[in-house]
Amino acid sequence: MPTLTEGKTPGDFMLFEEHSFYSRDEVVVAAGADLEPGTVLGKITASGKFVACDHTAADGSEVAAAVLYTPALAADADVTDAVVIARQAQVRRGGLTFDAAFTTETHRDGAVAELKAAGIIAV
Repeated sequence: MPTLTEGKTPGDFMLFEEHSFYSRDEVVVAAGADLEPGTVLGKITASGKFVACDHTAADGSEVAAAVLYTPALAADADVTDAVVIARQAQVRRGGLTFDAAFTTETHRDGAVAELKAAGIIAV
């Protein structure tokens, strides 16, 4: 019998969110990469679009601002209806996906601290 592998699904990383979907926002994810649920996102200041947070960037996306809740197939075009966790939530740190630029635990600790400032607690 073949082994089946299930990828990340929406909410895999969630521990708690406020009722009535208060923790969630619908945002635009900028074209450039397909992103999976649990990806730590930064917000580009000039456009207001979200991308995978990259602590080496200098466009606003270097600050962790949200966590992607739904898949965003944005390799070729913007995703205009992506759902993110933006506030008042608790998530599993082990369920988060960081950009390849986060090469050390210190980098990831910094992103987790930025999420905490936004009201998203990673444990």
